[in-house]
Amino acid sequence: MNTSQAILERWFARTAESYSPQSLPFIKENADRFRNPVGHTLREGLGTLLEQVLGGMDTTSIAPALDAIIRIRAVQDLAASEAVGFVFGLKPILRDLAPEQDQAMLDGRIDQLALMAFDTYMRCREQVADIRVSESLRSVRARQGTG
Repeated sequence: MNTSQAILERWFARTAESYSPQSLPFIKENADRFRNPVGHTLREGLGTLLEQVLGGMDTTSIAPALDAIIRIRAVQDLAASEAVGFVFGLKPILRDLAPEQDQAMLDGRIDQLALMAFDTYMRCREQVADIRVSESLRSVRARQGTG
């Protein structure tokens, strides 16, 4: 296993630990995108994010990967810090498995990624709130017969 793959596996395992103990084995072990969309999305998205942190920080590649991960986490019962905190979990992994890298530069990139994650989380939470309001209004109108 090369260094990037080892970093990804450790970051994936650390991120997966934020899920319930009952779902953790399923998320970690089943890579099928249809049977385990959460695990698949995490693995794919984290892979893209890692490539960008170690590479060019291309926001056109980062945005969709981050969006896919954050959309899942925004609808779960996680605090904002838990939903985006997985990004910071990469720092100690890189220090441990890639000490030859410029850690200050990587820290800056991870911080930038975390800010992007938080912005994405807030957009997703706003969408969830809008959907809830729309559903409530629809329900009230249906009961009143004004549908």
